[in-house]
Amino acid sequence: MEADYAALKRGGFMRQVQKNRFSLRLKVVGGNLTAEQIETVARVSREFGKGYVHLTSRQGVEIPFIRLEDVNAVGEALRAGGVDTGVCGPRVRTVTACQGSSVCPSGCIETSELAVEISARYYGRSLPHKFKFGVTGCQNNCLKAEENDVGVKGAYIVRWFKEDCTLCGVCLKVCREDALSEKDGEIVLDAARCTYCGRCAKSCPTDAWRGESAYLLSFGGMFGNKIAKGRAVLPAFREKERLFRVTDAALDFFDAHAKEGERFRTAIERGGWDLFENKILEAYNG
Repeated sequence: MEADYAALKRGGFMRQVQKNRFSLRLKVVGGNLTAEQIETVARVSREFGKGYVHLTSRQGVEIPFIRLEDVNAVGEALRAGGVDTGVCGPRVRTVTACQGSSVCPSGCIETSELAVEISARYYGRSLPHKFKFGVTGCQNNCLKAEENDVGVKGAYIVRWFKEDCTLCGVCLKVCREDALSEKDGEIVLDAARCTYCGRCAKSCPTDAWRGESAYLLSFGGMFGNKIAKGRAVLPAFREKERLFRVTDAALDFFDAHAKEGERFRTAIERGGWDLFENKILEAYNG
């Protein structure tokens, strides 16, 4: 069987040190697989691999020791069980996510749903280099959003309602940034200190603090041969349509300005953060 290694890599089959053996990367969006999908992966691993899988650092699942002659059969068996193969190379990779507000008490946004939407919009898109999205539900940052080319972090935009407040002081105690203080019978929010964590709204026993889910974005993170923390260039905002305008602009900037084989962060730095931020602000403002 003649091997087209480039095509195999595009379809998630990564060459191993053993001749004509591949570790197959699967598509796992937001870290979620159904029980039925897990059963399919286990069955394929037993039949075509060595009966085990590898869990990657980015919530991925890989089946090692796939033989070259079994590549097509493996793909068919996986698809029959509702499992898609992943992608490698210079394209948008699997979108990672924590469990978010549907499971975690700290979560400010529903992360799994957003990861699926991001994946549907961008997954597999060819770009000058690999591109990673990470979605984390809150300031606890379990998904380490700033390590990604584009990181999405859940936030709460909060308001205080004096008529419902008993001045019990719970919000003052739970605020980790000392962004709240009591003055003349009112709770004062220092916006410069607020990180949009929403702990005040989540802990208030009288609902005097109320929060609305929002997004905080970071750009240009990477964690590998070179390490850089993504930068936040926008305020917190609530609109999902605005989020996708901004992410569209980020990927379009990468496509237009990066050299082949150049990471997103490197392209931004070479082109200039001012130029990039102007493009992002244009998209943000519609």
